Amino acid sequence: MELRQLQYFLKVARKEHVTQAAEELHVAQSAVSRQIHQLEQELGVDLFMQKGRNLYLTAVGQLFCSRVEAILKDLERAVNEVHEFLDPEQGEIRLGFPNSLGIHMIPSVVAEFRKLYPNVKFRFRQGTYPTLIRDVVSGEVDLAFISPFPENHDQVVGNVVLTEDLVAILPNNHSLAEEQSIKLSQLKDEKFILFSKGYSLRPIVWQACQEAGFTPKIAFEGEETDTIRGLVAAGMGVSLLPEMALFQSFSLQPSRVRISEPKVTRTIGLIHRADEKLPLVAQSFRAFLLEYFGLQIDTPPSQ
Repeated sequence: MELRQLQYFLKVARKEHVTQAAEELHVAQSAVSRQIHQLEQELGVDLFMQKGRNLYLTAVGQLFCSRVEAILKDLERAVNEVHEFLDPEQGEIRLGFPNSLGIHMIPSVVAEFRKLYPNVKFRFRQGTYPTLIRDVVSGEVDLAFISPFPENHDQVVGNVVLTEDLVAILPNNHSLAEEQSIKLSQLKDEKFILFSKGYSLRPIVWQACQEAGFTPKIAFEGEETDTIRGLVAAGMGVSLLPEMALFQSFSLQPSRVRISEPKVTRTIGLIHRADEKLPLVAQSFRAFLLEYFGLQIDTPPSQ
């Protein structure tokens, strides 16, 4: 059994199509088919079944696939550890984060870190709260910024690095748009534009509205900060967003107003797997981030 066979097998399993897998691997379709056939002969089982033009994993193929994924991830980590041992400043950091942090915070911290370690590479992965947890636990990323911080999770640990206010965003012609601050209850009759279910900001806003004595009337749901901001600016409703998500300047901008009551905040945490030591370069990045956010480097991770 060869490494190439496992790599080809995993690519076909993910694409469910030999031609598409071959295109991504930059090899001939016949080469992929031949390697899969040899692998099946060696194992003595059918790993795929064909339906139309697509290939689907058999039951034993699914079992084998989960093991191959784990093997190749471990191999990738081993190769990275060797490279880091030879030169700790030329490794790769796999970092996850939610969309709302990609506008300002992630570019800022990465740019500052690269001033110290210009040869370090980054591989980014954006996601929602549950997908970021999953990516950390599965080893897809080394570190992840996440909001809210998971206080009690048996598979990830980390630190709260920032607590951020959420502000009300309103159409520019709204009667409250010029106010310095408002009570959230003053928006009880408004239509809200919220993040879709699965996004961490949605329950924060929903709970704040409940605390203010009303259930928000949902006009639209979105999955991008820019979409929500743009719809509010266009007069389609109101919303609450973190201040950090309002850094970029566009021609169509909503008004922002502080909320005096109740106080609406979100925690932003930096997490990693509880049962695994970080690669050297990721350890350096984590130490840099804790210092960047004014935390003690030797602060023990939250359990």
